[in-house]
Amino acid sequence: MIYITADTHFNHLLMSRLRGFSSVGAMDVFIIKLWNKTIKKGDIVYHLGDFAFGGHDIVKKFRHQLTGEIHLILGNHCHRNRIKNIQGIFTSMSDIKIIKYNHQKIVLCHYAMRTWPASHYGAWQLYGHSHGKLPPVGKQWDVGLDNNNFRILSMDDIMDIMEKRPNNPNLIKKKEE
Repeated sequence: MIYITADTHFNHLLMSRLRGFSSVGAMDVFIIKLWNKTIKKGDIVYHLGDFAFGGHDIVKKFRHQLTGEIHLILGNHCHRNRIKNIQGIFTSMSDIKIIKYNHQKIVLCHYAMRTWPASHYGAWQLYGHSHGKLPPVGKQWDVGLDNNNFRILSMDDIMDIMEKRPNNPNLIKKKEE
């Protein structure tokens, strides 16, 4: 199964307070349990940034407590120079990634975009960063924990969400034959 999420913010004191947890440790334990209940061995997770607050050792500590194969899309709290040698931590790491699922092109980035690669051809965009405070445009969705009632979304969940979303505003309509 493929899952997509963002903004776990492990070890981030301010986020634990904003989310109403009694401590950063309580938030971390809650998210780890949620993750491991949802994600099984062999599942693929695209994490769209802000995985953890801290350096290489902190990131590694939390990563090793989570199941699944994780591809990290960098967010504003993910600093390349702090996450040295991703070997053994994340399967891949990039600023942006384009995937296909059921013939659907999907652009993954930590940040929401007004337009994104192939948006005019119906590509979707999934993002985080805004914690549910930035409304999506067209076939776009904030996959962060705060926007989805602390649910890690499966691709089936995403398909259901996108079915209800309007077309991209810049969509090029095909001429009728």
